Amino acid sequence: MSQAAGQADSVEVRHDLAHVPLVPPSRTSGVLEVFRRRYLLRLMVRREIRARYAGTAFGLAWSYINPFTRFLTFYFVFGLLLGRGSGMQNFAIHLFAGMVLVNYFTESVTAGTRSLLSNRGVIGKMAMPREMFPVASMLVSLWHAIPQLVILVIACVATGWVGDGPLWVPDAVGMAAALLGFALIMVYGTAFGLMFSCVNVIFRDFQRIVQTFINIIPFTVPMMYPYYLIADGERIPLKYHDLYVANPVAEAVMLIQRGFWIPTCDGPCVVDPLTGAELPEFVGDLYSRGLVMLVIGLVLLAVGQFVFSRLEKTVPERL
Repeated sequence: MSQAAGQADSVEVRHDLAHVPLVPPSRTSGVLEVFRRRYLLRLMVRREIRARYAGTAFGLAWSYINPFTRFLTFYFVFGLLLGRGSGMQNFAIHLFAGMVLVNYFTESVTAGTRSLLSNRGVIGKMAMPREMFPVASMLVSLWHAIPQLVILVIACVATGWVGDGPLWVPDAVGMAAALLGFALIMVYGTAFGLMFSCVNVIFRDFQRIVQTFINIIPFTVPMMYPYYLIADGERIPLKYHDLYVANPVAEAVMLIQRGFWIPTCDGPCVVDPLTGAELPEFVGDLYSRGLVMLVIGLVLLAVGQFVFSRLEKTVPERL
């Protein structure tokens, strides 16, 4: 009897939940909670990828077809027609390397801004960290950047075999620079996605405002033009140079160009077509700037999490 009574007492203790505080089922610790629920995050990413290619005959192959045709266009128009006589080697590689990260950033921010509205049905039915949706949008954008990166690698290798330049051999410093560029885009894209997604629920025109500024991004980085045009002080006053290189997307573009474009060059990548003098390819303190911007991006990510946590309480009723 004493043993049965002891078991009964232990059962009562186990089922006595009066001491357990009541918390909302969707209460989370922010972005960290998203990565603790990695299985759910994988499901969200797969769902978005399948939804994008639903009903298409070629499916994921479009992720390779589109960047390949885009690179061929850049090669023939910019590399062969406009690149000749400009003093730049392999201008198509220079342009396409920058476009990989520019596309990644613009897609991350625009998809992250729309992420809560696009998943209003899931938000209303399931209790999960709402940060899951901007983070999933960033990872889906990263998934679509991988085919572009594959095309870029193939183009770099082909440039060495077909052209007169050296064979493309990636170096450790260059690959570390490219990885740092991707890290910058991941951090800043997630931070902006967190902040903008909640604001877009409250003010529906906000996504159009974001798209307007996103359209300007390709022209604010050294992608369709070389960096020395900004650094020489002839076209733009030097007092605006520091403002230009403070753009994290411009920094990320130069970092990936260091990893992929520079190894394809035979000697200096940029020279003055008249005098043959070597011209600057990147900002002088490229690597230290990248690390500083990464730290600033992490601070901005914390700010984005704070803004998201303050505004997300109004999300369900406004959806």
